[in-house]
Amino acid sequence: MNLPRNKRPLYLQVKNILKDRIVHGVYPLDSNIPPEPRLEEEFGVSKITIRGAIKELVREGYLETSSGRGTRVVRNTKAAKRSTWKSFTELLVEEGHAMQKRLLAAGMVRHEPGTERHRLFGEASLQVERLYLLDGLPYIYYTHDLPARLGHADPSSLGEQSLYDFLEEGGIALASFRDAFAVAGAPVRAAELLQVQENAPVLKRLRYAYDEAGGIAEYSEGYYNTALQPYVVNYDV
Repeated sequence: MNLPRNKRPLYLQVKNILKDRIVHGVYPLDSNIPPEPRLEEEFGVSKITIRGAIKELVREGYLETSSGRGTRVVRNTKAAKRSTWKSFTELLVEEGHAMQKRLLAAGMVRHEPGTERHRLFGEASLQVERLYLLDGLPYIYYTHDLPARLGHADPSSLGEQSLYDFLEEGGIALASFRDAFAVAGAPVRAAELLQVQENAPVLKRLRYAYDEAGGIAEYSEGYYNTALQPYVVNYDV
């Protein structure tokens, strides 16, 4: 894997990728992450970089190191330990599932006047296509549109990296989200990737994310094959 040589230190990039794998169940709770030499080879970085990433994850409570026994996952949720709220992904991982992200395409796209993307971003945006696999099966197809000023950034790490870490690296701090859900017929691209019939009913999620100044930071359209797994929300009272 070629990590972008940007202003963000390499050990933090590796840390964020490893944390994303933990949160998505690629490295399950109570399992060991791969040994350092394997991670050095995968990321193409030094032992010092890998150890710096692991040290940060130990400090944040995700990993525990033990001499002769490897490095073990001891926490797989981003929420504070005292919080009872869990995200959809965290609920799936807690049930023993694994989520894997696959980057399909990324690049600048132009928008026709009168479209929602043109209203939000103007003439162009950086568009990212990703497919989420649930236990190896295609589950969610996303298109994310981001501000055009990020067009100079290297989005190749988004197959592994969190989208919001990518935005943060681009100098965008998120302040609020708005999600809208509906049942929709799967369009051609989504149907092909999710392996369902065109116009088959799927869950559609629209997300609007805004920065601290109230500007649009992300607009995404997601199509969920809920025949494979329902969308779950837990409420605690």
